[in-house]
Amino acid sequence: MAFWGRKDKETEPESREKKKKSGPIRRLWQKFRDIDWKNPVNRWKLLFVSLVGCIVVFGGGYGVLQFTNSPSFCSSCHEMQPEYTSYTASAHNKISCVQCHIKPGTVNMLTHKMKSLKEVYYHVTGVPKQIVQTEEEAVSNQNCLQCHSKNRLVTASGDLKVNHKGHIEQGIPCITCHSGVVHAKMASRGINTEDVRGDWTKASVQKLTEEKYLRPNMGTCIDCHDKVNKGEKPWKDPAYSVPPNSEETEKKLEETQTASASAKTETTTASATETKTETTAQAATTEAAVTTAHDENTQKIILQAIGKEKTDVKLSMECTTCHKRTIVPKSHKNMDWNNNHGTTAIQKLDTCVNCHQDSKWVREIPKEDIISLLKMGNQKVKYTPNANLAKVQARTNKFCSACHTDRPASHGHSDQWLTAHSAKAKTADQKAGCFVCHDNQKPAQNSTTPKAPTDVYCQYCHRTGFKDDSKN
Repeated sequence: MAFWGRKDKETEPESREKKKKSGPIRRLWQKFRDIDWKNPVNRWKLLFVSLVGCIVVFGGGYGVLQFTNSPSFCSSCHEMQPEYTSYTASAHNKISCVQCHIKPGTVNMLTHKMKSLKEVYYHVTGVPKQIVQTEEEAVSNQNCLQCHSKNRLVTASGDLKVNHKGHIEQGIPCITCHSGVVHAKMASRGINTEDVRGDWTKASVQKLTEEKYLRPNMGTCIDCHDKVNKGEKPWKDPAYSVPPNSEETEKKLEETQTASASAKTETTTASATETKTETTAQAATTEAAVTTAHDENTQKIILQAIGKEKTDVKLSMECTTCHKRTIVPKSHKNMDWNNNHGTTAIQKLDTCVNCHQDSKWVREIPKEDIISLLKMGNQKVKYTPNANLAKVQARTNKFCSACHTDRPASHGHSDQWLTAHSAKAKTADQKAGCFVCHDNQKPAQNSTTPKAPTDVYCQYCHRTGFKDDSKN
């Protein structure tokens, strides 16, 4: 007996030619039309088959969604090994990847799944050299606010005063400050590239995800506040909150070089050489100007932070504006500390740079070598007092150069100091203090030694040398 009932009517037998022409879909449709829908049994059968079909389709689809939403699915692709390994070692390892990377809502979920088909294409045709979060796929505030409250006024440690609600209402993305909370800013550091993915293991992850990369970068706060004081809103540009894509940067560079090469072929050899020289000179001048402007701006911010310069700005740059606790060592409270801290700097340079290190004030994350990180890890190297190292630090560190670029009060008038300074440079320690700002000999143009804050050097006047050069 057939599963479906049929109508009781006589039909002409189909010809052999007609059967040959009709396909399987047409024959199936014809059978469906021949069903007697007046029969309640047939209607119940249709309902049963539809119910089973829905369970299979929707249940299977739900199962696929759940599987593709799991962290284990993300880890199935080898190019995601750095991201997955850092995730398992982070404080967010109890939530799924999609809770951060897909906006809440069924529509957003399905839309993201459709867009993610291109990732399957990349996986099959050619894995990207580096996985970088794009502007379109950046973690939104909606994701963060699923778990975190925006009414927090201080950080978990209780030290930083941050009005999270005020920042969010201004439209500032959470990831502008908290970009490294899970993956330790690996893309910005350049340690998740194709050639080092295999180095991300459970044993090495602690060395690669240091605490300083998981926490907000103070340089981001300073850079953003400084731009706000200049009337800018940097977070309006989505690229401000995500790391640069190295492949896109290389592509743009290649396009620029190609365009430049095409332009050169249209000119004569002489004019091309002249143009190249002018371009190189202009680039060097521009780079020097940008570096000088950056250094000057950094020094101004430092002087504002320590309270030596008061400016009428929208956001104060003083340390106490954001930090509830700014502990000043007792030694710094001595009346003559400014003039006598050089010896302490040599003996305890590692302690000094814990606070007085301008690299902590920079927003950009330097590129790192993963092999060196795995060898050294985050272990502390014991510091040995070194006058030369202290001198280099004093010349390059903006905290030091902010004051060392000014003429010391101890030098008095130039004519009086010129005849009296020899008594101040008799011992090796005294001379070491002098050489923080002055060189003994005229520095070479291609010297790798950091430039002194002044162009006055000893042999500029003492051209015949000293009685005992070994001591000078």
